Amino acid sequence: MAVQQEFVALNPAHVDVKGFDCGKPDMNRFLARYAAKNMALKLSMTWVLPAEEELIGKKTTIASYYTLASSTVTREQIPTTERLPGYPVPIVLLARLAVDHRYQGQRIGEKTLVAALRASVRLTQHGLPAIGLILDVLDEDALMFYQKFDLFQPFTDDPMRLFVPMRVVAQI
Repeated sequence: MAVQQEFVALNPAHVDVKGFDCGKPDMNRFLARYAAKNMALKLSMTWVLPAEEELIGKKTTIASYYTLASSTVTREQIPTTERLPGYPVPIVLLARLAVDHRYQGQRIGEKTLVAALRASVRLTQHGLPAIGLILDVLDEDALMFYQKFDLFQPFTDDPMRLFVPMRVVAQI
């Protein structure tokens, strides 16, 4: 199944959020119920990769999506040798990343991760301060996916929370 080349901001009027199924109910529920609401509240931003299908009068299938938000961490939490202040510092949070089961095994997950990382760099270039990107890993399968890239380091107090410095992300 073919997909479009560009990720676009989520617009539930144009894409089928309820038809998305990555096999993880929490990820499906977030996209269907909360992603657009969180965007309206300026809590996070979700981008989708639409399928390359022409369905007259129907919404387009979503091949994958990712959600970014801003957050903070303390220097003690992240694995870094950088000198940081003693108060929480800003980071970009990769809050969600999922691929519909119909598109799994086609490297769409890798494409989605690269798009999310590049979007986080663009955000920092446009004024959002962030020393890095963090993500909370959903399960062991997701952890194995992220570990393949040899970019992410686990938090000092939580191996299922990963960090990558923005200077590393900027090189992707």
